Amino acid sequence: MDDSKEAENLTSNDFKHPNSTESSLQKSSTGCGVVLVLSALVASVSGLLLGYELGLISGALLQLREELALSCQSQELVVSSLLLGALLFSLAGGAVLDCWGRKFAIMLTACMAVGGTLLSVSVSSLAALVVGRVVVGMAVALSGTASCLYIAEVAPQAWRGRLVCLYELMVVLGVLLGFGLSYVFTAVPGGWRYTFGAVIPPALAQAAAMYFLPRSPRFLLARGKEEEARTVLQRLRGSSLGTTGSSLGVMTAVEEELRAIRVALCREMQHSFLDLFRSHDNMRQRLLVGMALVFLQQATGQPNLLSYASTVLHHVGFQSEEAATLASTGLGVVKVGGTIPAILLVDRVGPKVFLCVGAVVMTISLTALGVATMQSQTQVSTLCQSSPRPNHSHWGEGEDRAAVPIGQYHPTLNFSHLSYISTLRQGPHNSSIDRQGNWSLTKDSGRRIAADTRVSQEDVSMALKWISLVSLLVYVAGFSFSLGPMVYVVLSEIFPTGIRGKAVSVVSAFNWATNLIISMTFLTLTEKIGLPNVIFCYAVMSFILLIFVILFIPETKGRSLEQISKELAMKNNLRDRLCRRRRSKMDAPAEVKTLH
Repeated sequence: MDDSKEAENLTSNDFKHPNSTESSLQKSSTGCGVVLVLSALVASVSGLLLGYELGLISGALLQLREELALSCQSQELVVSSLLLGALLFSLAGGAVLDCWGRKFAIMLTACMAVGGTLLSVSVSSLAALVVGRVVVGMAVALSGTASCLYIAEVAPQAWRGRLVCLYELMVVLGVLLGFGLSYVFTAVPGGWRYTFGAVIPPALAQAAAMYFLPRSPRFLLARGKEEEARTVLQRLRGSSLGTTGSSLGVMTAVEEELRAIRVALCREMQHSFLDLFRSHDNMRQRLLVGMALVFLQQATGQPNLLSYASTVLHHVGFQSEEAATLASTGLGVVKVGGTIPAILLVDRVGPKVFLCVGAVVMTISLTALGVATMQSQTQVSTLCQSSPRPNHSHWGEGEDRAAVPIGQYHPTLNFSHLSYISTLRQGPHNSSIDRQGNWSLTKDSGRRIAADTRVSQEDVSMALKWISLVSLLVYVAGFSFSLGPMVYVVLSEIFPTGIRGKAVSVVSAFNWATNLIISMTFLTLTEKIGLPNVIFCYAVMSFILLIFVILFIPETKGRSLEQISKELAMKNNLRDRLCRRRRSKMDAPAEVKTLH
């Protein structure tokens, strides 16, 4: 009971008095020492591994489907096996973190990533590839959670936000690296093995370096090892203060931080897992908002269009595998470029604005991409096999094509032929009429029309190809500064401190499950309704995202976590927000009349 009162006093003082405990911690721990920087950098390598595994499959899949003769369902299995492993450990990995700690989990998962990769590349079979990818998925999912917790728990309050954002930056850098190395090894026989194997050196380096770094002081205190926790904090904060702080100042800051950790642990013990599903403080509604947000994050198609980027571009005009993979590498560059300004400006602009602007950009760019793929003359109805090479034979040549009745369907014709065919209805030279009264082409006229048609086809194909690429780049940029980083910012703000860890774990598991289902059905859905219709569905979901953010996501810019939580705890929170918005619109004309 005393700890509970202490927690309340500490929380209220943090936002009322500038010289409170956390304020003094912030003042006394403004530095960022060598041990702290090394700890954050080594832990954030987990983000690099996750991003790399997500990015490499796009280019490697072009080689894998040829070498292993993968069917449509097999390709979906290869892509989604990583997500299946991530889902499994997102549900069960919490026990590893609670029992053995963050440091041990990071070292364990790095070794798991190495083992899974070796299994994938050493045996040329679909089963070995899938099992290896599942193991790697388990590793990167648990490693990501452990790394974010570790960084947040070793960093001082003044540096916590920036150091945690380092993980997200490493994820997008990993995606770029995955795209880049996929392109480098595209022309190499069996190059996908080198692409997969490139994850081994950084994983081994992380495991080795992590051995020499300190354990999380929060985990040590939770396990009752207070003296060891105090020693670790002195090591971390002493290097942060350096010559600017005396030993007495270090000891004072350490004791205050230990007290704050004890209070936070006590606060978390007051909430049970079942509290997430109760109506108290609108907790159930908050959980549903978080789950809906991560569902829309996946349903707007970003994971699929990243995983199958090279395949999609290969089928909309980038004929060679090298060209398609190189073009998809641009997506990684755009993803990095879009994430950096979002991380720097989120505190000034607010996540809701980023989400709204991103939803609009994604809706427009996906609509343009859908129109481009619908008009493309390549066979984009199926992405499972390699697209057919351009047919360089002359239309109308050969004895079997000497006479093509006008108005009849021919499999090689498309909309670019129509203007030429319409002129033939007026009786072209070098044409003849058959017994049914249909104009038909002779060889000479067929050759001339074929030459003109090929030029027209090439112009149209070139335009559609680049429209598709630009639309895809704009779409990735819109996602990268909105749904990419902002979802996790919102999740960290809408749940109270004491239950935030449990809530984020549930939402994270739901996120991986949704990603798994959507990725496993992408190629099958494309086979059924065609790629353009799938992209149009993503555009509709992006528009629904815009409406959802406007109605359900609170404005958090410039507001404390306590203020946000207090508003969300109101029973009629959504109705009150809508009424305030409607009232402000009604008051605006009245103010104008008063001024006149």
